Amino acid sequence: MASRVTTKSRGDEAEGQALVFLQAQGLRLVERNYRVARGPSARGAEVDLIMEEPADGTLVFVEVRMRADRDHGGAASSVSSSKQRRCILGARHFLMSLPRLPPCRFDVVAIDGDQIEWLPAAFDAPG
Repeated sequence: MASRVTTKSRGDEAEGQALVFLQAQGLRLVERNYRVARGPSARGAEVDLIMEEPADGTLVFVEVRMRADRDHGGAASSVSSSKQRRCILGARHFLMSLPRLPPCRFDVVAIDGDQIEWLPAAFDAPG
């Protein structure tokens, strides 16, 4: 029986590729698939990867997006404002567990086919 490729399995594969890529750039994994549940009707918050820049301790909250190709704007353009809000909410929740607030940023890793694009500081949390 052939195994089915699901959206979740494709997402897990993309996150794995992004993780290997970011580690090769010197970042250290803090947490993978950080999720915060909300009410039954509301979508929760999520952060695909939480990484750390060892040089200065910056926490990097990473949204990973994958598309088969760059048609319709590609993976990077699929990071909607609602997706950004969910990532920011997850980051805020994660930061509440820390004794001090480190420098932070929000990156996107866009995977279009076999092309990986890293977009550091792709979006900001509103003040």
